Amino acid sequence: MQKQGWVVWITGLPGSGKSAIAKALQRLLLERNVPAQILSSDELRKHVTPNPTYSQEERDILYNSLGFVASLLAGNGVNVIIDATGNLRRYRDNCRAMLDRFAEVYVGCPLEVCMKREEARVDTSHAPRGIYEGALKGRAPTVPGLGSPYEEPLRPEVTVDSDKMAPDECARVILNKLGDILLT
Repeated sequence: MQKQGWVVWITGLPGSGKSAIAKALQRLLLERNVPAQILSSDELRKHVTPNPTYSQEERDILYNSLGFVASLLAGNGVNVIIDATGNLRRYRDNCRAMLDRFAEVYVGCPLEVCMKREEARVDTSHAPRGIYEGALKGRAPTVPGLGSPYEEPLRPEVTVDSDKMAPDECARVILNKLGDILLT
């Protein structure tokens, strides 16, 4: 019988460092011979909703698809790191309900820091550029944290503060706290 994979959903505001932390966690796991697939909402969006409007309906479709793909992969023994804002708790809760081995990681970071990072970053990890600027100018009214709500997790398995720690440090904290899930 094939061993089930696990899913770790790394959530936080846009620009909080989710993608960098996901990549750092993947590297740490590979050093321990534990492969994991990063499933990025921004990358999946290109295929599920290629002309995004970022409407609530579209987000529902995207995050339901993200959870479904993650559950399929985990069901086939693939470990998955979800790199996605998932601005509403129900998106993450729905994914949790589909899986036996699931953990939620909250990347805490003040909105002002996220905005500065997003403005300055070169590698967007498939995310659209200038989202906060667009939100402030009224061109992108649904950016989580500004025009749309971002619901912080109520009981995440791990919380890291990316404004106080580098991505590699955040990944080490995640691995230390979730080692019994991730390394078995």
